[in-house]
Amino acid sequence: MAEKKSLLKEMKESFFVHPVAAHFSNGLIPVAVLYLLLTLPSSDPFFEHTVEHLIIIVLFAIPVSFFSGIHDWTVNYKRAKTPVFMNKIRLSFVLFGLVAFAVAIRLTVPDVMYRNDWLHWVYIVLLLAMMPVVTLLGHYGGKLAGATKMAAARRKK
Repeated sequence: MAEKKSLLKEMKESFFVHPVAAHFSNGLIPVAVLYLLLTLPSSDPFFEHTVEHLIIIVLFAIPVSFFSGIHDWTVNYKRAKTPVFMNKIRLSFVLFGLVAFAVAIRLTVPDVMYRNDWLHWVYIVLLLAMMPVVTLLGHYGGKLAGATKMAAARRKK
C-alpha cells in the first residue's frame, strides 16, 4: 500500500505564491466594485469604507503578485518574451497605477464619494476601470495554465 503524504508535505510541494497572490488581489477588486455600486444609490458610509479598505489591501498585494509572477516567469519560462507574458506585465503596471491613484484620491480626499465634482467621477471611473484589467489578467493567466496542462499531457503520452 502506498504511503500517504502528510497534508503539510503535500501543500509544501504544491503551493505556489503567484497564483495565490494573483487570485487574492484580483478577487478583491470585483468585491470593491460591488461595494462601490452599493454605495452609489445608498450613500452608506459603511459600504464606502469597505471599498477604501479593499483597495488599500490590493495596493499592497499587487507587488507580491507581480514579483512572484516575475519569479515564476524567470524560473519556468526563461523570461520568454511572448505576447501573453508581455501583456500580463503591462496590465500589472496599469492595475497598480489605477489602484495607487484611487487610493491616493481616497486618502487625500476622504469625502470624495459625497462630493459632486469631477474628482468624484474620476475616483469612480478608476475603480470601474480596474475590472477589465483584472479580467484580462485572469484571461492571460488561464491561457498560461491551460498551455501548461496541455504540454504536461503531451509529455505523458
